[in-house]
Amino acid sequence: MPLSEHEQRMLEQMERALYAEDPKFASALEGSGLRTYTRRRVYQAVAGFLVGIALLMAGVIAQYPWVSVVGFLVMLGCALLAVTGWRKAPKPGEQPVGGPHARRPARPKLSVMDRIEQRWQRRRDEQGR
Repeated sequence: MPLSEHEQRMLEQMERALYAEDPKFASALEGSGLRTYTRRRVYQAVAGFLVGIALLMAGVIAQYPWVSVVGFLVMLGCALLAVTGWRKAPKPGEQPVGGPHARRPARPKLSVMDRIEQRWQRRRDEQGR
């Protein structure tokens, strides 16, 4: 059974408080999770990008255009890998509930107006207490 929004907010507050009080202990509980994986993936993509540059330059120097094309494709692929990996990396203290690889329940995509209405309703509810 998924947590309600209120329970999720409470859990996030407790996690932030744990990180604020004892970041070393909190990071030990976190383990080598999604953040470490995505950081490693970005570093590998950067290294691959540098290999692509070397291939591109080697192809130009040796006058083999196919080597240059391969180098460019490697650079392009690694750039995409780095950008997608960087966007997926969570900020410190942000972990999905249930561990580093837990899936969040799917939320329906809302329009901008629906999100604004939800925020407005949430603020009205909080002020009404």
